[in-house]
Amino acid sequence: MQAQIDATPEIVTAGLLVIGDEILSGRTKDKNIGYIAEYLTNIGIDLREARIVPDVEEEIVDALDAMRVRYTYVFTTGGIGPTHDDITADAVAKAFGVPLRVDPRAVALLQQRFGTAPLNEARLRMARIPEGGELIHNKVSGAPGFRIGNVFVMAGIPNVMQAMLDEVAPTLKTGVKVLSHSIRADAREGDIGTPLGEIAKQYPGVSIGSYPFFDEARGPNTNIVIRSRDPSLLAAAAQAVEAMLAQVRAQRPA
Repeated sequence: MQAQIDATPEIVTAGLLVIGDEILSGRTKDKNIGYIAEYLTNIGIDLREARIVPDVEEEIVDALDAMRVRYTYVFTTGGIGPTHDDITADAVAKAFGVPLRVDPRAVALLQQRFGTAPLNEARLRMARIPEGGELIHNKVSGAPGFRIGNVFVMAGIPNVMQAMLDEVAPTLKTGVKVLSHSIRADAREGDIGTPLGEIAKQYPGVSIGSYPFFDEARGPNTNIVIRSRDPSLLAAAAQAVEAMLAQVRAQRPA
């Protein structure tokens, strides 16, 4: 079934599905979520959700079915290698209700990569593409990812995933970028929480977040990050936060 896209012309959304038992066991530390989130933000796509699921076909299918109707795009990482537990392609084909076949285009790419080495059964697993899928070229290791509908299936190895993301980025619809402004509060989060909440109520089109950290020189401190698609609202909210911080600092005991 064709996915229904949930997005306005101004806002383009994405979900990320990270696939792999090795991520959930802690054996492999994920390096892709943060990279993809920042990458998409920079080109005007909001990453709204990231899920991690095991190498279980039913769970991958369920997650894909839920996410591809909710977001403009879904990106997956992991599970498209040559081993028996690389089942992402199988699950994607099942989610879309199409056959999974060895694709001659993918075979040609693998032959270029491996030269005279035989394409054994394991390597041919990396050439299996759901019917109707478009290849995502992989300049790092040769084995392609693929796109079907609004789902982009990419490798889990970070440098390979990054190369694939570079390949697909020019094809993506993008929206109005979220602008951000960071302010070092030089105040404890508990001292500014209430007035910061009041400012957030005054600017409903602005996202205001506080992020505590420990300053070696000053002790507990806070960074405030203000985000908005509207530059005038962003500036107004930032000005309100600066004024509030000045008032908080002025009220400190001498």
